[in-house]
Amino acid sequence: MSKPAKNARPAPASAAGTNRPAGISDTATLRARARKDIEDGAITDTYSADRKAVIKLLNDALATEYVCVLRYYRHYFMAKGMLADAVKAEFLEHAQQEQAHAGKLAERIVQLGGEPDLNPDTLTARSHAEYKEGTDLRDMVRENLIAERIAIDSYREMINFVGDKDTTTKRILEEILAQEEEHADEFADLLDGWIGK
Repeated sequence: MSKPAKNARPAPASAAGTNRPAGISDTATLRARARKDIEDGAITDTYSADRKAVIKLLNDALATEYVCVLRYYRHYFMAKGMLADAVKAEFLEHAQQEQAHAGKLAERIVQLGGEPDLNPDTLTARSHAEYKEGTDLRDMVRENLIAERIAIDSYREMINFVGDKDTTTKRILEEILAQEEEHADEFADLLDGWIGK
């Protein structure tokens, strides 16, 4: 049996007489807070991020994902040439993954009490990435690499902004960022091995 460390101070006791680490609420407090503002759903008093700002950032990211989905699908259908079959498969896979990102972002926006902004009239204006049609297969790959690099920087900035004030949103953004980095790496490899124009 180990001895208590010298000069160790006992944790302060709560009203119920149990020891709790600093920042950990007692059961009665947790229960009382859960009953307050119940219409806010998953958002409780302990949510410390600027909810309006986070929803705005997520809606901009949502616009970016949909612009990327549309660009990838165009490139998928328009790809032609000797390498088209292999590259088309990448375009299709990425379009589907970007669509999944959009779904995660939209769900989180709703959890935060916001509304996903899917207005087609403003998507390209709110999107961080551009909708570039590309002139040929290599140009399409290049434009998608640029768009992925834009997404990488924007997601990193959002993650830093949110920080530990909204760990659920941070985790979602980190998962999306990891996949955007994979996409950029794949397109960089394609460009690096390109033969011809």
